[in-house]
Amino acid sequence: MIETLHVGLDVGSTTVKIVVMNHNKNTIYSNYERHFSDTKNTVCNTLLKLSEKFPDNNFTIALTGSGAMSAAKFLRVNFIQEVVSCKRAVEKYVPKTDVVIELGGEDAKIIYFDKSIEQRMNGTCAGGTGAFLDQMASLLHTDTSGLNELAKNYSTIYPIASRCGVFAKTDIQPLLNEGAAKEDIAASIFQAVVNQTISGLACGRPIKGNIAFLGGPLSYLSELRKRFIETLELKPEEIIVPENAHLLVAKGAALDSINCDIITIEQLQKKIEFLRNSHDNTTIPLDPLFKDENELNEFINRHNEQKISRKDITNFEGNCYIGIDAGSTTTKLVLIDDDNNLLYSLYGSNEGNPLKSVIHMLKTLYSILPKEAKIRYSGVTGYGEKLIQTALNVDLNEIETIAHYTAAKQFEPDVTSIVDIGGQDMKYIKMKDNCIDNIMLNEACSSGCGSFIETFAKSLNLSISDFVCEALNSKTPVDLGSRCTVFMNSKIKQAQKEGYSVGDISAGLSYSVIKNAIQKVMKVRDVETLGKHIVVQGGTFYNNAVLRAFELIVGKNVVRPDIAGLMGAYGVAILAKEQYENNLDMEYISTIATIEDLNKLDIKTSHIRCKGCENHCLLTINTFSNGQKHISGNRCEKGSGIVQEKRELPNLIKYKYERIFRLYTFRRKRCPTRNNWYS
Repeated sequence: MIETLHVGLDVGSTTVKIVVMNHNKNTIYSNYERHFSDTKNTVCNTLLKLSEKFPDNNFTIALTGSGAMSAAKFLRVNFIQEVVSCKRAVEKYVPKTDVVIELGGEDAKIIYFDKSIEQRMNGTCAGGTGAFLDQMASLLHTDTSGLNELAKNYSTIYPIASRCGVFAKTDIQPLLNEGAAKEDIAASIFQAVVNQTISGLACGRPIKGNIAFLGGPLSYLSELRKRFIETLELKPEEIIVPENAHLLVAKGAALDSINCDIITIEQLQKKIEFLRNSHDNTTIPLDPLFKDENELNEFINRHNEQKISRKDITNFEGNCYIGIDAGSTTTKLVLIDDDNNLLYSLYGSNEGNPLKSVIHMLKTLYSILPKEAKIRYSGVTGYGEKLIQTALNVDLNEIETIAHYTAAKQFEPDVTSIVDIGGQDMKYIKMKDNCIDNIMLNEACSSGCGSFIETFAKSLNLSISDFVCEALNSKTPVDLGSRCTVFMNSKIKQAQKEGYSVGDISAGLSYSVIKNAIQKVMKVRDVETLGKHIVVQGGTFYNNAVLRAFELIVGKNVVRPDIAGLMGAYGVAILAKEQYENNLDMEYISTIATIEDLNKLDIKTSHIRCKGCENHCLLTINTFSNGQKHISGNRCEKGSGIVQEKRELPNLIKYKYERIFRLYTFRRKRCPTRNNWYS
């Protein structure tokens, strides 16, 4: 009699797992491999190996996992929702489980087993998953197993963003530049994953009782489990790590397949062949950015008109003003004159150290600045504004929204909306009656910002200019959605396997950047609310493909200044000039560090834990040779180093009582007509 084997396939976001059970429900074969976004062929190869290993058996097959539905449809076998598969396996193999924490390649889940099962799962962000760990490991020039080995010898945990991989990179790069131990950074990355999982999925619901750790990362990375255990304060008897935990969901599918139809070896081979020849395109082409070359030329000529007035610095004489924008990934510096003419500009990556970048730019400026030029005032804006101001004695600091608005007015006095897309941040400033009416920022996700496009272009060994050129000539841009960069990476790999060109993907990314900005950040339902005079800026808008995608989506021509990436620095330079003209003696000279000051500048950095409250923030204290000190890392004003006068707070209950009952007096009078009382 031919034995029937029970097969479960877990087709996840990054891997395919297979488990084969005999009639006694004992596992006799299993396998685990990455599919690199080619799920169809990986499933086919996995089933082909199954038929070769067991040529004399029949099978019952069930598929589960985030990537299994399409394959199950073409194979004509049962698809089991992964929570159901997980429930089957947990009830059989670890029945005492109260909560399951499962981390996969791109998904994270917490499942509560109580009177009813409740699942919490990531939806729009893949921060804190296996793919996130892969990205972070590459920054340390290792893999996830190397990350695990490093974390075994850590001594300090640093705060690292876990909500978004791009934000996390920005936190890690300065730590590397400051010489932080890789062991500490590795452990901090694992802690970031823990924080993301608990805060983003549990959302305040307690994780207690017997906790089972499932999924590849939690199976293979002991230090990641350790961070969960310490954070949740679990006792040894509450920790459950099933044998081959990464296969548990596949085991659940195998158990569920027992009641499915029996498939012979011949039928299985036909199903494999049918799946291999199937076509299930998950990507849909979008409209091309330009219909023809004439439309492209008109677009380029129109935007070439938006140029700032410039003057040559070589022979300049008179007053000038410095503007510095210390951005998230880049540093910008401009020099203007009394008439807002641009004398000089510099734009470059900050390499995770904005202060060092600004110092280098100032030295470059001073080396070519004529003696007759007088720097009267200086200003700084951006992420690092307080650090730069403190270290270099910059005269003025201003929030970047005001700086960007000031610059935008120079190009479009009647501006109604300002859209700024930078390396990892997006800003939307809505104007009303020449005043700022609303400001929207991306807070937890940098999906599709400039740094993602740049990283992907580099992965193809293309410069940004070549990448953009390919997009402008694309006839079938691919729809990549507007979700997390990790999810988008998977879609890109899928599009490549479906035959889309580099240009199609580049154009698709341009659409995705704008859709993400409009839908997620600006939250605009009707593009008419943007008004008729829209100014776009930020380094990402140097990309003509992104600019064109914006115009197509909003249905309007927009203004992109030729200094789109310098607008923050240009705006704060104008503000510095206005401050000087309105409030200062005309002989005033800026206090910004001179070349001699820069050469003598010495910086000492130390780290301490704030004891001001129970948060115990890790403070970074930068002490400069000019006597100034800058403290960062504090989440409240207690750790800022600013001594505040203690004052007695008002008793609001007493104040409310007096306002209600003592401020007004009521007099009763007799109504002459109705002979009754009223107040």
